[in-house]
Amino acid sequence: MKHFITSESVTEGHPDKLCDQISDAILDACLAQDPKSRVACECLATTWTIIVAWEITTHAGIDFEKVVRDTIIKIWYDSEEKFFDGKTCDVQVLLHTQSPDIAMGVDTWWAGDQWIMYGYATSETESYLPITIDLAHKLSRQLAKVRKEWTLDYIRPDGKTQVTVEYDGNTFVRVDTIVVSSQHSDKVPQEKLREDIKEYVIKPIVGNMVDDQTKYFINPTWSFHIWWPAWDTGLTWRKIIVDSYWGIWRHGGGAFSWKDPTKVDRSGAYIARYLAKNIVASGVCDKCEIQIWYAIWVVQPVSIYVDCFGTEKLWLEKIIDAVKNNFDLCPQAIIDRLDLRRPVFQATASYGHFGRDEFNWERLDSIKVFKNLL
Repeated sequence: MKHFITSESVTEGHPDKLCDQISDAILDACLAQDPKSRVACECLATTWTIIVAWEITTHAGIDFEKVVRDTIIKIWYDSEEKFFDGKTCDVQVLLHTQSPDIAMGVDTWWAGDQWIMYGYATSETESYLPITIDLAHKLSRQLAKVRKEWTLDYIRPDGKTQVTVEYDGNTFVRVDTIVVSSQHSDKVPQEKLREDIKEYVIKPIVGNMVDDQTKYFINPTWSFHIWWPAWDTGLTWRKIIVDSYWGIWRHGGGAFSWKDPTKVDRSGAYIARYLAKNIVASGVCDKCEIQIWYAIWVVQPVSIYVDCFGTEKLWLEKIIDAVKNNFDLCPQAIIDRLDLRRPVFQATASYGHFGRDEFNWERLDSIKVFKNLL
């Protein structure tokens, strides 16, 4: 049966993503000096102001204001012409230490809170992500690339992409609709912007997956010149669906960015993706979703559930048993397996947390565990 699925991505200059990157930049700065830092850092961006509030326990000596400003400038918000300047904006820092009740449980390897995490993988793309979110992220990264390489020197950091794909049953057929909205200089004519984005952003990514019926909406509101500080706000953890699988498959509800890996809603989501990806790559199924549920102050998951949506080549119970028998899923063991006490998190805070080989939870080094089941 023919049906359509849509996914969205946003660039690093999106206000919510700016906040995620500031939060994870602070986390990375702490981990670089003190790998056992406990950080839960939330950020609000509004008119010419950044407010950072967090609970933090660390031995690191950090100039937090400098981290905030450097992150903003790195994203290219560095002048009044771009409606935000990391050099001159107001930065407010509010912090306190982590609750000792939470710390006591985490210190003994227990889960610091109750959470449900999901991991998903599919064989339909090389990234093992659904093709819609895979393409949407690639378009967003391409939008950033043509800006940073000065191919389109009038492009500004904020932007969104959206891809709608047509399926026939479970088979990809074609790209039906592409939406790209990019912040820009007020000096570029809209028609030139649309032609350039189609040529330099869309064409290199989508290629022959489109046809003469594909619809394009490029800056459909025409002007996207004035950036969000004049009209909007940004906030951490407001793009959790963009960060994961765009609602095509389930999400446990916990945000990833702004927290250290002792928070199982982050590390648990990473290990769930790792397991799902290795399961699919082993060939025992074409799709896999894993649910892991933790309870506060309980070391191991309360439950583990696997669904392969009818694509499995053996009993699901065998896959679940293989997970339980070969992988220690207590929070500390996850941190050790994925080496999560390193400053690797700011890179996750834009263009999705999954599908990129630079992250340890994307490794395919446990395929044999599941291939042996066949």
